[in-house]
Amino acid sequence: MSELICVGAIAGAFGVHGEVRLKSFTADPAAIADYAPLCTEDGAQVYDLQLSREIKGGFAARLTGIRTKEKADALKGLRLFAPRDRLPSLPDDEFYHADLIGLHVVDTGGTELGRVKAVHNHGASDLLELTVPGQSNTVLLPFTMDVVPTIDLTAGRIVADPPEGLLD
Repeated sequence: MSELICVGAIAGAFGVHGEVRLKSFTADPAAIADYAPLCTEDGAQVYDLQLSREIKGGFAARLTGIRTKEKADALKGLRLFAPRDRLPSLPDDEFYHADLIGLHVVDTGGTELGRVKAVHNHGASDLLELTVPGQSNTVLLPFTMDVVPTIDLTAGRIVADPPEGLLD
């Protein structure tokens, strides 16, 4: 399991005084500020975070050392991470996306279906993006209890019962 969890991303500048547009990936979006200071994935940059106000799609926020629009624009696309030990413990049936990425996915008979490449949410529910052996395209698998009945982080695998025809 990763020691750093991605909790947000910078969507660009907000205004001309160095504020950024911040998209939070936390269950309670405003809780992202509780996990500061946040860092880049490699840990090379660390930022204190102050939420200014809620805006469409996230928050206007201030980061340490960012005081101009140009510096804020330069951070566009930057993902922000928090150490796992600052985040709350999860119930048994909830998982951090970082824990799912890379897991092997097998069907209920044990046949390998692929590996989790990413976890997406386009508004309705989470989708697991799978790389499938022998295919160049990826497949999106609904991340529901019906389709994904078992997740075993210790064994590094997910047992799935995909809808018929999804992997054909």
